[in-house]
Amino acid sequence: MNLPNTNLTAELKTLAKQLGFAAAGVTPAIATPGVARLHEWLARGYAGEMDYFAQRLAAYSDLNLVLEGARSLLVLAMPYRTEEPAPELPLGSGRVSRYAWGDDYHRTLWDRMEPLCELIRARVPGAKARGVTDSAPLMEREFAQLAGLGWIGKNTLLLNRELGSWFFLAVVVTDVELTPDEPYAEEYCGTCRACLEACPTNAFVQPYLLDATKCLSYLTIEVRGEIPAEQRGVFTDWLWGCDICQEVCPWNNKAPTSDDPAWQPTAGRTLPDLIELFSWDEERFRAELRHTPLWRAKRRGLLRNAALLLGNQAGRMSDATQKQTAVRVLQQALSDQEEIIRSAAAWALEKFGLNRR
Repeated sequence: MNLPNTNLTAELKTLAKQLGFAAAGVTPAIATPGVARLHEWLARGYAGEMDYFAQRLAAYSDLNLVLEGARSLLVLAMPYRTEEPAPELPLGSGRVSRYAWGDDYHRTLWDRMEPLCELIRARVPGAKARGVTDSAPLMEREFAQLAGLGWIGKNTLLLNRELGSWFFLAVVVTDVELTPDEPYAEEYCGTCRACLEACPTNAFVQPYLLDATKCLSYLTIEVRGEIPAEQRGVFTDWLWGCDICQEVCPWNNKAPTSDDPAWQPTAGRTLPDLIELFSWDEERFRAELRHTPLWRAKRRGLLRNAALLLGNQAGRMSDATQKQTAVRVLQQALSDQEEIIRSAAAWALEKFGLNRR
């Protein structure tokens, strides 16, 4: 029988704090109750084009497919809240989710987890350890609750009374038996419905249940083709992602801010100039965004989104020069090599009261 390694568990938590993680907890590597809910969620079609959930479904139930012999998970929370976003959106620009303002969180968190993996290997010769953040089929929020880090809120995000929800989740999976923490048993959403009522697309079917196909984050990031005509009108503020259900959450009012250099806003990233984006060629997009979360949407997705945003902002543009410039770049986009950009530009020009050509 393998006994929990209490000393190593304490060492890992101490090191995690030194590495910038604000919370750390341990849970056994078990199949969580959320796996059944995931099956039901997929059956309802709420994943949309995110086929990777179904393709990796077996691994959500069997952590041996993530790391052979997995026994424990060290679940970590890394705060990323920095400055507050602009209260008013300047016309001609678009908002970007806060978690993409700084460095690529994947690379940063992998780097931060490696010393933890090395510590496990050093203390237990022959041990295996793997750092995961959005890179393997793990139900991070479920495991975070089991590890005592917080509860899953009505907006389906993990909430913590001290940290709110402005934090990344990362997990070190190991075949070493660590000392588990008590699962988080309380739920502090109460009667609050702020996140549900603030969602501009009514993406929440009910509390704790999200139809991702209606979510702005899904539409701006995950959809690879054209945005359905009935959903194009929701592109008014957000170029990439959406933070609304977090911004209105009362638990985020006093969430701490981070001075970590990795998460500080990069110039031009918080409110990108939509018209300027159309002047970037493929090489410029790669140079600027290749190592950021925004690259997931690629050039075609970002310019598709930018065109729809400009079209929805047309009626509010009072500056004649800005409006003329927007029309010009949209007309040029009608000749773009990407069909989804041409289609979005044509739709946007109609919003400016112009024919497609």
